[in-house]
Amino acid sequence: MTNELLVFITAMIPVAELRGAIPLGLAQGLSPAKVFVLSVIGNMVPIPFLILFSRPVIKYLKRFAILKNILSRIEHSATKKAHKIKGYVIAGLFMFVAIPLPGTGAWTGSLIAAILNLRLKYALLAIYAGVIGAGVLVTLAGMGIIHIFGI
Repeated sequence: MTNELLVFITAMIPVAELRGAIPLGLAQGLSPAKVFVLSVIGNMVPIPFLILFSRPVIKYLKRFAILKNILSRIEHSATKKAHKIKGYVIAGLFMFVAIPLPGTGAWTGSLIAAILNLRLKYALLAIYAGVIGAGVLVTLAGMGIIHIFGI
């Protein structure tokens, strides 16, 4: 497997996503631009499928009593909160995905979008913009620019 393919596939994996793929590619000596592009595209590939297919999965899981109560509470809480902050949901989703911290990212953002029942085009816009933002931050951090300038 080539280094480029390894970076691309790593970016598609939950938890690692581009936060793991970018340092991996840089450590292999690939150019920062190539690593950024491969990681961002790799991280974006599964997102539409996650949003579309997690909705039926959630609906199916609600057939089981123990999961129905938990998922219904999560959906109710999310819907109630989303109604209050309707204008900020997309910006909030963008920021959630863009901040490169453990537990954030495109996979979790996709699940949030599915639970909130966001329209696909708005969810994709926010998540993709967040992936690009996180990619820039992780690439700069990986290159040491953030440290050098003391940001």
